[in-house]
Amino acid sequence: MLFIIIAILVFGVLIAVHEFGHFTAAKLLGVRVNEFSIGMGPTILKKQGKVTKYSLRAFPIGGFCAMEGEDEASDDPEAFTSQPVWKKLIILCAGAFMNFLVGFIIVLVLFLPGKQYTAPVIGGFLEGFPYEGENGLMAGDRIVSIDGEKIYAYDDISTFLRRGDYTYDIVIKRGGEKLKLSHFELIPQEYEFNGQTGKSFGFYLTNKNAGLLKNVELSWLKTRQFVRLVRLGLSDLIKGNASVKDLSGPVGIVSYMSDVGNSAESASEAAYSIAFLCAFIAVNLAVMNMLPIPALDGGRVFFLIITWAAEKISRRKIDPKYEGYIHAAGLVLLLGLTAFVMFNDVLRIIHK
Repeated sequence: MLFIIIAILVFGVLIAVHEFGHFTAAKLLGVRVNEFSIGMGPTILKKQGKVTKYSLRAFPIGGFCAMEGEDEASDDPEAFTSQPVWKKLIILCAGAFMNFLVGFIIVLVLFLPGKQYTAPVIGGFLEGFPYEGENGLMAGDRIVSIDGEKIYAYDDISTFLRRGDYTYDIVIKRGGEKLKLSHFELIPQEYEFNGQTGKSFGFYLTNKNAGLLKNVELSWLKTRQFVRLVRLGLSDLIKGNASVKDLSGPVGIVSYMSDVGNSAESASEAAYSIAFLCAFIAVNLAVMNMLPIPALDGGRVFFLIITWAAEKISRRKIDPKYEGYIHAAGLVLLLGLTAFVMFNDVLRIIHK
């Protein structure tokens, strides 16, 4: 129950942070914010500022930033709709930026104490490895990319080797020069280690000493890796390699976070794992929110640019109500998808 409560609070904080991004950008750019709320539902506390009402609401499941003219026409020169395009773009993107920044900061806090890290550099090979040599892989090779995907961290290697069909285009760095191994065959080999048997691609990687600057770099690369994992997931969904039924919403993620916490061997391990998962969720929210889908910030950015271009070409003002209709329809579809995903999440929990 503790981990479930923590997971729910995490979602609330991440959504509140997102709205705080919009709020901060709006305030800095001179847009009138009528209300900024942390939480949803009935108001518990409220304070009226000079312009903005600040409120704390009963349910810790998010928040909102209500800007003047955001959802209806307004003649106020400080209204959102009265602002130039560049200001609107910054305000709309600020929420996703804050989620991304929070994800990066969490990873940075987790990585800063690290004294060593595993580099994507081949340290050696298991006995009998058949692909070693000048025309294959050698100890000291730095794996740069696999099938066109850049290797940010050591675990990228296993990710892309497992996504392939055992024949890869691998770029390595050897002696300061980049070499490409085209259609390079790499098949998992049976191995035995400490009395346990399994399958391995036959090589192991190098551990190196870390420092402050290196840990900052690793944190940035890990955050970029999160972005790519979201892209790969969306790509699998579009290509049919994954089903809509495989999606998880808040209920499924809360359940998974609870499982992660309960399976940890110690409180510190649980805290680390949950924090790492929170970082991924924060980056996931940032990326998903910027997709060009109606009702999302990315959809609003898309229509803002299209409307601006159309008005420049036609020299006619486009009635914003039409965009409002599109976003309303998109919201209905998103709510339907959310309900479907939630239903599947509940079924998975019941069938555990």
